[in-house]
Amino acid sequence: MTENTNAPRQEEQSLSELLQIRRDKLKDLQDAGMDPFQQTKYSVTAHSQEIKDNFETMEGQTVSVAGRLMSKRGMGKAMFCDLQDVQGRIQLYVRIDELGEEPFARFKKVDIGDIVGVEGEAFRTKRGEISVKAKKVTLLSKSLRPLPEKFHGLTDKETRYRQRYVDLIVNPEVRQAFVIRSRFIKHVREFLDNRGYMEVETPVLNTISGGATARPFITHHNTLDIDMYMRIATELPLKRLIVGGMDRVYELGRIFRNEGMDPKHNPEFTTVELYEAFADFHDMMDLFEDLLSSAAQKILGTYEVEWQGEKIDLTPGWPRLPMHEAVKQYTGLDFMAITSDEEAVAAAKSIGVELPETADKTWGNALYEVFDQRVEEKLIQPTFITMHPVDVSPLAKRSPKDPRLTERFELFICHSEMGNAFSELNDPIDQRQRFQKQVELRDKGDDEAGMMDEDFLNALEYGMPPTGGLGIGIDRCVMMLTNSDTIRDVILFPTMKPLD
Repeated sequence: MTENTNAPRQEEQSLSELLQIRRDKLKDLQDAGMDPFQQTKYSVTAHSQEIKDNFETMEGQTVSVAGRLMSKRGMGKAMFCDLQDVQGRIQLYVRIDELGEEPFARFKKVDIGDIVGVEGEAFRTKRGEISVKAKKVTLLSKSLRPLPEKFHGLTDKETRYRQRYVDLIVNPEVRQAFVIRSRFIKHVREFLDNRGYMEVETPVLNTISGGATARPFITHHNTLDIDMYMRIATELPLKRLIVGGMDRVYELGRIFRNEGMDPKHNPEFTTVELYEAFADFHDMMDLFEDLLSSAAQKILGTYEVEWQGEKIDLTPGWPRLPMHEAVKQYTGLDFMAITSDEEAVAAAKSIGVELPETADKTWGNALYEVFDQRVEEKLIQPTFITMHPVDVSPLAKRSPKDPRLTERFELFICHSEMGNAFSELNDPIDQRQRFQKQVELRDKGDDEAGMMDEDFLNALEYGMPPTGGLGIGIDRCVMMLTNSDTIRDVILFPTMKPLD
């Protein structure tokens, strides 16, 4: 069978012809003094779902609807069309004797994808479909580019992410994920506001990169002639506010990390970080469990969700498991019985776990790497992993029971980290020492390590009360609530590699 090498050229030519036809139609309208782009407003009195939900009271009433024309059927003296607006779709019934001969002739030239306003009567067809019988149609905007072909639609994922505007038009179910995202963010704000937290805003551009271990984006401030870092966390500015006496604060906003891109990571993402004076990480666990479980109940009406092929139960009462116990449970290694760094590193190596080259060969780093490489992937149901090693927790308070560990937790669902929290370190001397270790790691070539923040240390020296802090990944929570496999499905405009 001979391959048709002309197919792409023919398809390109066909598209080019369609584009020209639509531009010709626009010129004809403009020449006739009916330029649709001169329309500045249209009075909308009803929407598609509103008409369907309230049909008993709206039947026979005159309504004005507006939206995008998605289909046309019939080319005689009557046509049925589908109009898509912000709430969904509704059928239009357009007849020559209702519209008039000349307006009907103009309407026949309207293309699928055009945006129209329709004034008419809400009625039910003989087949029982709630519709609008058009009395007047106004072309509000001309679509100069045809929508993707009806049956195949916009299915290529990369194109969908690059052209989200088309994705939203032709795949209406996509909108629901972003409706849920909006409702979740609203729930977070209401939940925290009702608990006495105050929403604040802190700088996106900083002279020091800190608050997390991550590679920052670097930019340049022309007037000051200095390099600046886009924030990788909101932690340090928020804790300064705790020092200042603002006992409950939170910030919901974008974070920027110059790291890899995969189904769970995007270079810019959304978090909420919150801090509460006179609280600890146990309080933060209670708060996180309540926030996430109540969101599922309020938004989805259930504690049961499906994600990544697993059935997840968000009913409150989630397990709280120290990291060393999780490692013992899943690998058999008892790190609490190990007393030396050398023995810990050897134990990790015995099950095939190697420490990163830049990491110090310590008991804490060995424990963390075993958990990260052998245990995390096995955590499906909501589980709080607590008591992280101090080596990987530069901003968390040490455990009074074991100074090798910190009062820190991460919540895992479907082997995905959903949030991170501490009993915050408020000892400025200990904090300086940990900053210094981060600086040493950076000097060794670890460009994700933190920097020395003298102003933050200065703030701590004025005294910060015992404080609980929590950071939550908004995108991953929405992924779970929408059963999305990739973070790109819940970010309207994800970062994409530029096309050549």
